[in-house]
Amino acid sequence: MKRPGPLLTLLAGLVFGVLLLVLDVTTGSKGTSNPYRPASPGVSVSATVPAASASPSASPPPSASPSRTAAPSGAYAGRTDDGTSAIAFSLRDGKVVAYFCDGHAKESWLKGDVADDGSMRLTGGDGDELNGTLRDHRLIHGSADVGGQRYGFTADRAVRPSGLYRATATVRGAKVDGGWIVLPGGKQVGVVERDGTPAAAPSIDPETGAVTVDGQKITARPVTP
Repeated sequence: MKRPGPLLTLLAGLVFGVLLLVLDVTTGSKGTSNPYRPASPGVSVSATVPAASASPSASPPPSASPSRTAAPSGAYAGRTDDGTSAIAFSLRDGKVVAYFCDGHAKESWLKGDVADDGSMRLTGGDGDELNGTLRDHRLIHGSADVGGQRYGFTADRAVRPSGLYRATATVRGAKVDGGWIVLPGGKQVGVVERDGTPAAAPSIDPETGAVTVDGQKITARPVTP
């Protein structure tokens, strides 16, 4: 048998090569990645979203100053601790008028304010002074320095006709100035000055304030600051 000649062998090789080329073109990679090729690192897009600015919280309104607890308007009356004298107070809108009286010759009118804590420091003529404290709107407790002597006292809330009264008038040419304390229970303590000379006061009618001084009728009225 004859072996194929060189020309035939060359031709067969050429045909085989063409077939391989065509096969590579038609069956080549269609965009698929080579499993042995490392994948390209993906581009990481960091979407940095700026944080929303928190709305500034509204500043709290300034704290309101504690409102002053006004002492109730009204009257207080009582006695000194030694029982020798009476004392009465009239309060209105934080203002105070007080009257100290022994029912004979010693008396003193004092005035001042009630502090937020209920304390009060009142002053009168001739260096007279009173220091007290309003407690639970029921009583006033403290001490009074009158005529060079100190008196402790307690005055309870008074209900009319108890309370503090005063009358000023001119009677028979003399200037009359009288003060009265009507204590709970109805007892009265007062002094009337005639041109500056003190003496025990006649009783008043607490319902009307009528009083007769040296034969002349005048009217004593509740005291308010």
